[in-house]
Amino acid sequence: MPIAVDIDVMLAKRKMSVGELADRIGITPANLAVLKNGRAKAVRFATLAALCEVLECQPGDLLRWETEGVAGE
Repeated sequence: MPIAVDIDVMLAKRKMSVGELADRIGITPANLAVLKNGRAKAVRFATLAALCEVLECQPGDLLRWETEGVAGE
């Protein structure tokens, strides 16, 4: 998928666990893992806004576009 998810990067910068982030934004750790691992088909703007608020970042810090074939290299 050409959209890469960098939630792991922001979690590391903020020294926060997946469980803590999930709790603070109000979703299950399993659903956050689906999003974090790039397996989600969509993300609600409310969820994206909550992620940005808790992680004190911009949407572009969490999501980026990659050309086909670049992901996983």
